[in-house]
Amino acid sequence: MTTNFPDTTLPWLAAKGFPSSVLAGQTLRRTAGQCQPPYDTFNLALHVGDDPALVHANRMKLLQLLAQFGCERLVWLNQVHGTHVFRVTADLESSVTDADAIVTDQIGVGCVIMTADCLPVVLSNAEGTEVACAHAGWRGLLSGVIEATADAMREPPTYAWLGAAIGAEAFEVGPEVRNQFVQEDPASASAFKAQPNGKDKADLYQLARQRLMRIGIERVSGGEHCTVSNKQDFFSFRRDGLTGRMATVVMIRPIP
Repeated sequence: MTTNFPDTTLPWLAAKGFPSSVLAGQTLRRTAGQCQPPYDTFNLALHVGDDPALVHANRMKLLQLLAQFGCERLVWLNQVHGTHVFRVTADLESSVTDADAIVTDQIGVGCVIMTADCLPVVLSNAEGTEVACAHAGWRGLLSGVIEATADAMREPPTYAWLGAAIGAEAFEVGPEVRNQFVQEDPASASAFKAQPNGKDKADLYQLARQRLMRIGIERVSGGEHCTVSNKQDFFSFRRDGLTGRMATVVMIRPIP
C-alpha cells in the first residue's frame, strides 16, 4: 500500500512537532533512486551488499534535496547497536565513527541514522538550537540509547519524534527479551502481549515513549507506521532479510 504522508516538498516521512528551525524526516524506499532489487530503489546503506556507486548516488541525491533547506553536509555513522553518542562539531573530520546516536548544535549539518525495522528517535531542545537522532532497536532501548542521547545534549531535550519502525503486531520476541525489560522497569510489562506460542508481541513505540517520559520528554509525536506491513514505503529486515535501509535525518536550518 502507499501511505499519504504529510504535505512536504521532500519525498519523505516528515517529522512534526519541532520548532520551525528544525527539519527532520525519514526517507522512503519508493523514492526514485538508483538501486536495483532487492535494494530498490532508494537504499542509503553501504553495509548491506548493494553496489556502492549506486548507494553513493542516492546519498548525493538526498543531500541535493536537503540543500534547498540549507543542508551543507550529511554525517553518517557506523551503527553497532550500542549507546555511544557522537557529537558533530565545527571541526568535524570526514571519517565515519562507530556510534548509534548523533547530536549537534551546528547549523546546516544533517545528522543521519539508518534503519530497517529499528526505531529512529529524533530529539530537539526547546529553542531548536540543538538536535539529536538515535538508533533504537530493542537492544538499544534496553541499554539506554535514548537516555544516553539526551544526556549528551547540552540543553535538556523537550521534543521527540518517532520514525517508522517494526509495529507491535509484527514484532514477536522471546520471553528473555520481555524479562530483561521488566527486570529493568516493571512498567514496561504493558508493552508486551503474550502469544499462544510462549513468545510476546513487543511494542517498540510504547517502550520508547515510556523511556522518554521517564526523562521528562512529554512532547512526543510520530510512531504511527509499521515497516514490516508497508513494503512499498519501507525497507524491513524482519520481512525481507536482504534489503536496504532508510535514513532518518535531522538538521538545524540556517536563519534567513
